[in-house]
Order: sequence, then structure tokens, then C-alpha cells
Amino acid sequence: MQADPNLYDDWPYMNRPKIVWPGQKKLAFWIAPNIEYYEFMPPVNPKRPGWPKPSPDVVGYSQRDWGNRVGHQRLMELLDRYDLRGSISLNVAMCQHCPEIIEACVARKWEFFSHGIYNTRYSYEMTEAQERAVLEDSIATVLAATGQRIRGYLAPALTHTERTLDLIAEYDFWYTCDLFQDDQPQPIKTKTGKLMSMPYSLEVNDVITYGALAMSAERYADVLIRHFDQLLEEGAESGTVMCIPLHAYLVSQSHRIKAFERALAHITSHKDEVWFTTAVEIAGHYREHCWDQTLADIAGRGLATGGTGFA
Repeated sequence: MQADPNLYDDWPYMNRPKIVWPGQKKLAFWIAPNIEYYEFMPPVNPKRPGWPKPSPDVVGYSQRDWGNRVGHQRLMELLDRYDLRGSISLNVAMCQHCPEIIEACVARKWEFFSHGIYNTRYSYEMTEAQERAVLEDSIATVLAATGQRIRGYLAPALTHTERTLDLIAEYDFWYTCDLFQDDQPQPIKTKTGKLMSMPYSLEVNDVITYGALAMSAERYADVLIRHFDQLLEEGAESGTVMCIPLHAYLVSQSHRIKAFERALAHITSHKDEVWFTTAVEIAGHYREHCWDQTLADIAGRGLATGGTGFA
């Protein structure tokens, strides 16, 4: 495998064509609640264990189950108070395991995108037929449960094969959340289709902040506010995107939810400058209004390179 997978062109951040979001807004803001299911005894994958501890991990399972039993309701009620819709990063098996959560999101007109079937079923070692089956099941299951044709994809547990992006483009997905290279959308090199990278985040993802970095709730709120303020400032030059990826078993804990609300109050106080939206709406606007100008700018600077995916 070459050192650079050549999934997207080098494209310096400065002096790009200006992105203007609907209503002349500077920043497109979206929230991605991850609604996930972790199997108690997942099948063994040779590249990665299903749980950090040896299975069965009763503690890990029950903590995540608390998110589905209690945390999501608490988070949905908070987002309702600030008139924010979620874009659900969905383990699609949740449509069968917890249909009441799916119904509550549908009632709120939230978006759904695929996060695989289970978060304990990794893409590593999948055959092409198996990966296609996951995509086809995701499309059909979510359509049947919600009436939505999903347009976004986040690989389960951020695991991939060398063909993942080409396949989701082939199945007419509009955006991937699996790349973290930019604060604006960007076309992805795929063999077919029209796939863009959607700014997601590891830096303000609560799994990272509460897990790997062990932040306090107040510190996490401060980080979100600083993150937002910087992107809003830069959005005056060309529209930026901010996403907050969330997991109810973390952010919705009783001792954390009020600090998170403080960050939301700050962010939503900028209604004149911010487009509060969903990922699919951002993708639709970008495809219609920004896609061609981006490719022309990259080509005009002599930055375009050949090939797609992992060569």
C-alpha cells in the first residue's frame, strides 16, 4: 500500500472559493447522537476484540444499555429545548432492538445515517459480498423503519476495508463521516458516484473527551465553546462546519448533562450567524452549490491527482 491512500486531493485551507450557507450563515452546525447496540457476546474478529475486557463484559454492556434505556430520552429532551434536530449515527439493528427510540426520533424529524449493523461487527476481514450486504441491509432496514433513504455512512467502530468508500459511493451515499482531514466538506475520490467527506470530529467527540482524555464535564463544555467560536470566526471568510458527535451513555449522565447544556446555550445564541441543520441538508447544499467550484479550484491550482482509493 502506498504511503498516501489518495482518497482526496491536497487542497490548502486558505483562498478557497467561498462557501455561503443558506441565509448567508457562516457556520453549519449539526449534532450526531450515536444510537448504538453493542452485542453482549459478539462474534470474534481476528483483528480486534469486541470489548476492551474479555467477553462477557457485563460492565461495558450495561453502561451502554443505560444509554439506550435512559440517556437517549434525556438527550432528546435537551435538544428539544433548543430546537435542535439530530442526525443519528445508527447501528441499524436498533430498529429491531429498540424501536421506541427510532420512533421518537422520527417524530422529531431527525435524520438517520448508517453506522453499520452493530458496533461490535467490524469491517475488518469482510469480503466484498459481506460489505455489500451490510450496506443493502442498512438502506432497506432504515427505509422500512423510518421512511428515510439514508445518505450518510460512518463505518462501524470506525473500521474499514480498502473498498468501503468506493462501495458507499456506488450505493449512492452522499457523504462519509470517516475522514477527519478538514473543517469544510470536500469531494472524495471514488470509482463512481459523488461522495463528499462530512466534517465530523474526534476532537469534540464525547468518547474521546470523556474516555481517552478523561475531561470533566465543565472542561468539555469549555472545549465545545472554544471550538465553536474559532470555526464561527473563520466562517466569516468561507463557511465552516461544526459537528458534535455524542453518545448518550456518556454525555447524558446526570453529572454531565447540565454542563453540556451550557455549551448548547452559547452555540444557539448565535442564530443570526449559524445554520442549525442536519448532515444530509449540508450534503445536499454542498453537492448543488459547491461541488463544481471545488473541483474547478483544485484543478486550477494544479492539485488534482489521479487514482481513487487505496492504490
